[in-house]
Amino acid sequence: MILVESIHHSRNGKEVLRGVNMSLDRGEVLALLGPNGAGKTTLAKHLNGLLKPTKGRVLVDGIDTRKSSVAELSRKVGYVFQRLERMFFTGRVFDEVAFGPGSLGMDENEVKERVEWALSLVGLKGYENRKPLSLSGGEMRKLAIACVLAMGTDYVILDEPTSDLDGRGFKAVVELVKRLRAEGKGVLLITHDVELALEVSDRVVVLFNGRIAFEGKPEGLLNLNLWEYGLRETRWIELMRRSLIEGH
Repeated sequence: MILVESIHHSRNGKEVLRGVNMSLDRGEVLALLGPNGAGKTTLAKHLNGLLKPTKGRVLVDGIDTRKSSVAELSRKVGYVFQRLERMFFTGRVFDEVAFGPGSLGMDENEVKERVEWALSLVGLKGYENRKPLSLSGGEMRKLAIACVLAMGTDYVILDEPTSDLDGRGFKAVVELVKRLRAEGKGVLLITHDVELALEVSDRVVVLFNGRIAFEGKPEGLLNLNLWEYGLRETRWIELMRRSLIEGH
């Protein structure tokens, strides 16, 4: 389990996070929502040690992130960034996925097994010799996730996983997140997309001005005025809200 205990974080003299408490368990999907500037990415970067709290602490399976290196924590917590093209630096899909486990000192056979497993899990089996930057946006996102999974991480952070994707890409992300949960991975979704949170998460946290404004079941979002928290209302969300009211 990842435990975030009363963390504060300041940047350039401004407090970005203000006493945040949160948890993420294995086999759970947690959606972290909020407007730009709310502190979502800042909070997420504390989970793998990219940032250290000014006050408070983060524990990853009992390991204090203040006392561990990013390299050590990356074996437990994988981060899939929003700007995917910055993650790829080799000429083949296979080599991208193999780089992480290879850097951990695994032998050639184990690396190959991990690559095959990860690509199969994300639906990219048969893409081994493709060029990463020739893939579609949805396929690149799958490749980035495969790179993280091949490292053997227990937790996966997905930063805006549906940005710039069409309806087909959205569905692919939903199915992939469900597979990760079935594999026992803890998944943190950083997103503006309320529909994604309603579709796939087990719990939601709304971050606003560096504090948690709401935490609970996804359907609890339907009781909020989403505009107040910088989140977009859609026709689909309104229909869900009416359906919930009529059901009572």
